[in-house]
Amino acid sequence: MIDEQRTRPVLVGDERATLTSILQWQRDTLMMKCAGLTPEQLSRKAVAPSGLSLLGLVRHLAEVERGWFRNVLGGEDVRGYFPRNEAGEWTEFHVEDADPEESFRIWEETCARSRAIVEAAESLDVTGHFGDQPYSLHYILAHMIEEYARHNGHADLLREAIDGTTGE
Repeated sequence: MIDEQRTRPVLVGDERATLTSILQWQRDTLMMKCAGLTPEQLSRKAVAPSGLSLLGLVRHLAEVERGWFRNVLGGEDVRGYFPRNEAGEWTEFHVEDADPEESFRIWEETCARSRAIVEAAESLDVTGHFGDQPYSLHYILAHMIEEYARHNGHADLLREAIDGTTGE
């Protein structure tokens, strides 16, 4: 994916269109950072001592999308795609034996489901719950933009360490 393939953010529009387009821009940016790499490169933990890898970020963000959009906002009870291991650790960042194609498929399908949930919501004021705590769609979209932006900063560093590629 090249920069021109990313969904352009809405620069003049209502709040919903602006927020959803910026979130999609962030999703597309992660895809762009992963484009053209081998499975080994995607799995490489390029910045010691961190366990972060580009594939781990993709898997993590699939879990974040699932949790916020499907479970919190949509009221579903979708269990983790990458469940805890015997030590009780979440495994999205454990990519040694992960299948990149499957991981990207899960992330892309989860993003599509997230978009459908957002499109079906009658307003940004719609709420979902995590336990007793309510969260508005407005909050969730803002939080997801922040989550992706933070991890896309990690992706910038990882990609540069892998093959020297820099840029947005």
